[in-house]
Amino acid sequence: MALSGATAAAMTWAVVTGGPSGTPATADAHTKVPGAPVADDAPGFAIEYFAYPQADKIRAEKGITLKRGDGHILLADCAGGPGLLEVWARAKEKICFRVTGNSGHLSLEIPSVFGVKGNDYATRVDMTAGSERKSFDITKNAWTGVGESADEQGRDFMLMEIRTAK
Repeated sequence: MALSGATAAAMTWAVVTGGPSGTPATADAHTKVPGAPVADDAPGFAIEYFAYPQADKIRAEKGITLKRGDGHILLADCAGGPGLLEVWARAKEKICFRVTGNSGHLSLEIPSVFGVKGNDYATRVDMTAGSERKSFDITKNAWTGVGESADEQGRDFMLMEIRTAK
């Protein structure tokens, strides 16, 4: 028995939606309903949000906000040896980061930053003062004045992002 295109489409619609009411059709354990979840049959998708691990703990202990990054710029103990990227802020002691890989990025919030000591990486930092955004290139293995120390008005700047490349 041959079905016309309209009849076949109507039957498909009825099977998928369960008929005119729009409720899903019931299916036994061996029948798949298009659009039905497959969690019982296959693992779910892993979604990486690149959120910084233990960010809440770090915020509580150090008063800095580490948001997200690619894992190549990590908070480090400043006594951890040479090659660290050092960030200086008025209200904080020196804050250090270990940089790995060919490139990296980290979104964060550190208020009142006035200087950064570079390492072997080409580094650029993005900062804000109110609604104004400024970027600073950091000199390799040397101190660079950023934020209020590089601002004619001496405004308070917040460090918002660090980007590095070999």
